Amino acid sequence: MPKLGVNIDHVATLREVRCGIEPEPVFAALLCESAGADSIVVHLREDRRHIQDKDVHILKEVVRTKLNLEMSISPEIVEIASIVKPAQATLVPEKRQEITTEGGLDVVANFKRVKQTVTKLEKSGISVSLFIDPERNQIAAAKKSGVEIIELHTGRYAEARSEKEKGKYLRELTAAINYSRGKGLIVNAGHGLNYYNVTKVARIPGIEELNIGYSIVCRAVLVGLEQAVRQMKALIG
Repeated sequence: MPKLGVNIDHVATLREVRCGIEPEPVFAALLCESAGADSIVVHLREDRRHIQDKDVHILKEVVRTKLNLEMSISPEIVEIASIVKPAQATLVPEKRQEITTEGGLDVVANFKRVKQTVTKLEKSGISVSLFIDPERNQIAAAKKSGVEIIELHTGRYAEARSEKEKGKYLRELTAAINYSRGKGLIVNAGHGLNYYNVTKVARIPGIEELNIGYSIVCRAVLVGLEQAVRQMKALIG
C-alpha cells in the first residue's frame, strides 16, 4: 500500500485570493496528519502565489510526519531550503505563466545545475527527490545526479480521455517504475490524481508514496479536510 503525501498549496491559494489570514495552511497540515497523511507537501514557488516563506518555517516546526518541500532549482529557493531543512526537497520545473506544473524536470538538459543543487541540499541534511517524466533517459540522469528518490509525473495518465489511452500510460508508468527500482531508486508518483483515477496507479507494485493535493482540497470543500484525506487513504489502500 503506497503512503499518502497531501499537498496543501491550495489551502494557501484560498488565503492569498483575498490577501487574508485564513484558511491557515499550518492548521490544514495538522488536520491532514490526524486523518492519516504520511507526509505534508508544499511548493514554495518563486512568485509566492500560494505558500509563503513564513508558512514553510512554521510547518518545519509543527509537522510530525514528513515535510516535503517542492521547489525549483533557483538559487534563492535553494538557499531558503538549506536554512529551513525540510525532511525532503522535491525539485520540480517552474514557469511563471503556468497554472500548475506542466511536466517533469528535464534532468538531461539541466544536469549540471540539478546535480549541483542535489549536492548542496544533501550537504544540508535534506533528502532530495526529482519530479520527472516516466522516461528512461530522465530516470537514468536522475540516478546519475546522486538522488535516491524520484517522483514520476502521472499527468499523461490523469489527463487521458479514453480507456485505451489510460491503459497505454499505465503501462508506461509500470515500465518506468520497474526500470527505476532496478536502478535502486525509491519511486513516488503524483500529479493530476483524484478520487476517480487513483486506484489503478496505487495498485502498481513498487510505488512508495502518492502525492496528491488539488483533488483533496476540492473534496474538502464539500466533506471537510479530515474526511477527504481518509477517503483518499481508503482508495489507495
